[in-house]
Amino acid sequence: MIPQETPIILIVDDVPTNVKILADSLRRNYRVRVALNGVDALERARTPPHPDLILLDVMMPGMDGYEVLRCLKQNPLTQKIPVIFVTAKSEETDEKIGLDLGAVDYIVKPFSISILMARVRNHVAMKQHADMLEALSMIDPLTNVSNRRGLESKLETEWKRMLRDGKPLSLLMIDIDYFKNYNDHYGHGAGDECLYRVACALRASLARPGDTLSRYGGEEFVAILPETDNKAVRQIAERLRERVLDLRLPHPRSAAGSQVSVSIGCATADSNNCLASHGQLLKQADEQLYRAKELGRNQVSIK
Repeated sequence: MIPQETPIILIVDDVPTNVKILADSLRRNYRVRVALNGVDALERARTPPHPDLILLDVMMPGMDGYEVLRCLKQNPLTQKIPVIFVTAKSEETDEKIGLDLGAVDYIVKPFSISILMARVRNHVAMKQHADMLEALSMIDPLTNVSNRRGLESKLETEWKRMLRDGKPLSLLMIDIDYFKNYNDHYGHGAGDECLYRVACALRASLARPGDTLSRYGGEEFVAILPETDNKAVRQIAERLRERVLDLRLPHPRSAAGSQVSVSIGCATADSNNCLASHGQLLKQADEQLYRAKELGRNQVSIK
C-alpha cells in the first residue's frame, strides 16, 4: 500500500487508453487520480487532499485543457498546483499558449515514458520544496504555531468558505494577562518559555483538525474556528482559558490571580451577525478582548 504522504498526480485526458498508460506508469511511485473531462478535473483538483501535479490534455470535448488551466489559476485552492500539458498539439504557438497560461511544462505526444517520468519527478520535487518553504514562512519560530502571515492566509480561506457554504465562522482573540509584568519579574528567557507553554496548551485544546491557532503578535494569539456558532465558541473559549490555568505557572505580578491566565474575546460571523469582511470579524473579537480586560481579565467576553 502506498503511504498517505506519497504525492498525488491527477491525470486528465478524455481518451481512457491514454489515461491507463500514464496511470500504470505512475502508480508505482505516486497516488493517482484520473478525470476524463475538464469539469471532473476541476472538481478533483479542488477536493482535498489536492494533487501535487496535474497532467493535462489540451484537446477535450466541452472544456479544453487551456480553459481548465485558466480555471485552476483563478481558484486560490488550486492556483499553485503545477500543470504539465501532455498533448498531441505540437505547434510552437500551442506550446506558447500553454506556458503563457502558467503550465510548468509541455510534453508532446507521442512521448517517451522515461522522459515523462523524469519530468514528473523533477516538478513534484520542486513543488514539495516550494511547499516546505511556504510552510516555514508561516510558522512562528518561538511558539511553533502559525504566525501573522499564516493567520491572514488561513482567515481569508475560511472567510471565503464561510461565504460559500453559509456556515458560521468564529474567532478567539487571546491575550496573556499582565505579560509585561511577567517578563519584568522573571526575565525574557522565562517569558519566552511561558509563551511556548501557553501556545502548546491552547493548541492542544483545539480538538478539530480545521481549528487553527496563530500568534498574532507579542503575547496575543488568535484561534480560527470554522463551522462554530455563537454558543459553541464560548464553550471552546472557556476550555482554552481553563487549560492555561491548568499549567499552574506562577505569576506573582498579576492582578488577575496568582498564576498565568488569559483573557479571551470571541466573535462569530453568521446570519445574525452579517459582516462585510474578515477584518471586521477580527475587530469584533479584539473589542471583546478589550472588554474582558476591562471586566478584570482571566475571563471570556463574547459578541
